[in-house]
Amino acid sequence: MASSNMASAASGFVLSLNVAGATTNASPSRVMFPSKNNNGSRLVVRASEEAAPATAPPPLEGEAAPKPKPPPIGPKRGTKVKILRKESYWYKGTGSVVAVDQDPKTRYPVVVRFNKVNYANVSTNNYALDEIEEVE
Repeated sequence: MASSNMASAASGFVLSLNVAGATTNASPSRVMFPSKNNNGSRLVVRASEEAAPATAPPPLEGEAAPKPKPPPIGPKRGTKVKILRKESYWYKGTGSVVAVDQDPKTRYPVVVRFNKVNYANVSTNNYALDEIEEVE
């Protein structure tokens, strides 16, 4: 029987908004969703402003401080690189670095774009850090 009472209470409710703003209305704005069988029960939901969340407290002496970021892996974006992978279409050619994946588990983290396309009409490829050499 409790579920039927809950269903009738949820079928009609009033939403009351108390927001301080530029308006000067004396009465707060309300939204009402009436139920078909109104037997005097109402569910009222009110929202109020809360204080802004405080910044994270400094770590205690017993806790470890957050670790600093590790240095970036590989060449920077836009750097010109020479390809050292012998089976590559662009072997001994140069291209520019598009992106470098910073995950140390990635096998081929460096994405290089070339001016020349290969036989499959592709102009980018991924390389390992030891398969490229920066060109000045």
